[in-house]
Amino acid sequence: MTDVTCRIFILHDVGDHVAQLAQAIAAGVVTVPGAEVLIRVPNSATKTDLIAADGIIIGTPNWTGIKGTLKRWLDTTGDLWEEGSLAGKVGAAFTSSAGRHSGTEFTLLSVLHWMLGGGMIIVGLPWTPLMEQAGSYYGATSVGDITEADLLQAHALGRRVAQIAVQLRRGANL
Repeated sequence: MTDVTCRIFILHDVGDHVAQLAQAIAAGVVTVPGAEVLIRVPNSATKTDLIAADGIIIGTPNWTGIKGTLKRWLDTTGDLWEEGSLAGKVGAAFTSSAGRHSGTEFTLLSVLHWMLGGGMIIVGLPWTPLMEQAGSYYGATSVGDITEADLLQAHALGRRVAQIAVQLRRGANL
C-alpha cells in the first residue's frame, strides 16, 4: 500500500479546557501513521486550512451553542458549502461546559450541523465503558474540571478521525 499524508485540522475557540481537549485530540491524531495535525483558533484560521484538510475537528466552549467568535468565523465559509469544498471530508466535534445540564450535546450537534451542511462525513465516539465517566456519542466533552477520562475520550476521537480519514485517503472500503 502506498504511503499517504492525511491532514487533520483542529479548529477551536479560546478556552483553557477546550485547548486541553484540542491537545489530547491532536495527540490521538498523530498516533495514526500518515496523519499530521494543524491546530488553529478562529483569528488565525483560513478557508485554505479547511480546504487542505482531510479531516476537520471543531471545538468550542459551550455557551448554549457555538461560541460567538467561532460562529462568526464559520459563517464566513458559506462559499465552501456552495462549491462542495468540504464534501467528503471527515468531521467531528468537541466541547467543554461548566455543568452537566448546560446544553453540552446541543453544542456538539450545532457544530455537527454546520459540518453536515457542507456534506462532511461525521464521526462520533462508539460506546465504551469509559463513557459512563466522560464523553458523548456526538464527540469529546468535558464538564467542569478536565479529568483523565475526558482526555482519553478526546484522544480516542482524534485517533478515530485520523484512522477514517487515512482509510478514505487511501481509497479503502470502510
